[in-house]
Amino acid sequence: MIKKLIFTISLLALTVFVSAQNLQLHFDPRHSLHGDSFDRNYFTVTFEMFKPDKWGSTFMFVDLDFNQSRGNIGLAYMEIARDIKLGKSPIMAHAEFNGGVGKTGKSAANNSGFTIENAYLVGPSYAVNIKGVNLSTYLVYKYHSFEKVSNDIQWTGIWNANLFKNKVSLSGFLDVWTENKVRTHAGFESGKKIILLTEPQFWYNVTPNLSFGTEIEISNNFYRYNKNVVYVNPTIAAKWNF
Repeated sequence: MIKKLIFTISLLALTVFVSAQNLQLHFDPRHSLHGDSFDRNYFTVTFEMFKPDKWGSTFMFVDLDFNQSRGNIGLAYMEIARDIKLGKSPIMAHAEFNGGVGKTGKSAANNSGFTIENAYLVGPSYAVNIKGVNLSTYLVYKYHSFEKVSNDIQWTGIWNANLFKNKVSLSGFLDVWTENKVRTHAGFESGKKIILLTEPQFWYNVTPNLSFGTEIEISNNFYRYNKNVVYVNPTIAAKWNF
């Protein structure tokens, strides 16, 4: 079943590639930085698309982590979001879906599949351009489809800017959301936890198509182990802009 799910999301990734704005390759040395928490360093491929239209805009990305033995894919994750204009109002309606699948274990003999539970988000959003800097934000209700369903709230801020005659690009997001401390009915702990995740990107644009840079993942409470530990995971990256 897990192989079928990974194959399905891989096909979605290829679909994104056809119309994507960019394709990114990241080397993630997180094992070298946090060897007690992560099994290995690995590569991640990201397909990313942003398409505005007269009704609003669509954003979509797919991440594929090559984090299994011999560089096999161990995680496939996707997000797709739509901002819908509401007449002449500067406020738009935001709808979003997140989900994926993955594998655990260091070898084929010791491996099992897991699901990144679907999340459904809906709420208002706002976008503005200030002197060439694109900023957007949304505050939404977030439904986590855990075994023990979690009704939550998320705030997101997104930025994008081109500097020095488009030779340097800055982009990224900041997410803060809540979710149940325990995802199953078997857990005894109740209440919510607050999760922070931000991934600023810095790119040097060699040509209009080719860029080199980094993405720095900074998180707190994002991983289920080592609660309340802040992780900083920079990558070494290349990007092809279509």
